[in-house]
Amino acid sequence: MSLEFISQTLTPVLLTVFALVLFYYERVFPLRRPKRSLGRRLALNLTLSAMVFAVGGLVVRPVALGVSWWADRTSFGLLHYLALPFWAQFFLGFLLMDLTIYYWHRINHTWPLLWRFHNVHHVDPDLDVSTSFRFHFGEILYSTLFRVLQVGLVGVAPLTYVVYELVFQVCTVFHHSNLRLPIEWERWINRALVTPRMHGVHHSAVGPETNSNYSVVFSWWDRLNRSLRLNVPQSQIIIGVPGYLRPGDNSFSSLLALSFRPQRPYWRWPSGKASVRKVEEVSDRGFMVE
Repeated sequence: MSLEFISQTLTPVLLTVFALVLFYYERVFPLRRPKRSLGRRLALNLTLSAMVFAVGGLVVRPVALGVSWWADRTSFGLLHYLALPFWAQFFLGFLLMDLTIYYWHRINHTWPLLWRFHNVHHVDPDLDVSTSFRFHFGEILYSTLFRVLQVGLVGVAPLTYVVYELVFQVCTVFHHSNLRLPIEWERWINRALVTPRMHGVHHSAVGPETNSNYSVVFSWWDRLNRSLRLNVPQSQIIIGVPGYLRPGDNSFSSLLALSFRPQRPYWRWPSGKASVRKVEEVSDRGFMVE
């Protein structure tokens, strides 16, 4: 099975099937109640996602994969200097890809210029499968530079890159879903992987909660970097960014222009009141709660 087949055929097919299955089951077993009608959100989110996949397929993936082939031919990058057997290079490369994605995600939240673009993903007033790849195409475009540095400096092999991208996209769809899993199942899964409840906190309208839970595949990066929050009940979470919850904020034209306009106070409601979490709404247990 060639890398081109995995990247161009197998990944889109598996991702589409998995997304459709989750889309069905999140309607049957919803984790949070939706606030907006599905039809208009779905049309908007799929349009933005199509732009994301177009930029990713035409720019990001070819450039990153090209850098990976170059690093492999020239033995450039950390993994080549370590002179490990291929299986060790694969697993270490996979882990380093996921760790550097964690830091890239965190930077997109902490650097004001990058947050202007990443905010398009967070101002969705609901969170479900359709939110998974709802990004500003500009964010995907400038992420090409990060991918060049990531793949080149780590020295990721082409196979590692392609497999990681498949797992990355499947996990992204899973943890953005509004699927209610039994709490004990999710606690068990969350020991290693990011889950819907964990990522639901990341999309909270409370600033410190949005600025937590940055992991994409493995949840332990947040544990190691002390950015993990699991003690907020899903029933107490409002999805979105308070300063951008007006109906017109989620139109196609508004989202494309959002990054280039003067920014509103993100963590204040339209009334001007700050978005904060009351102490009694937070569990004192340091693990996932209902």
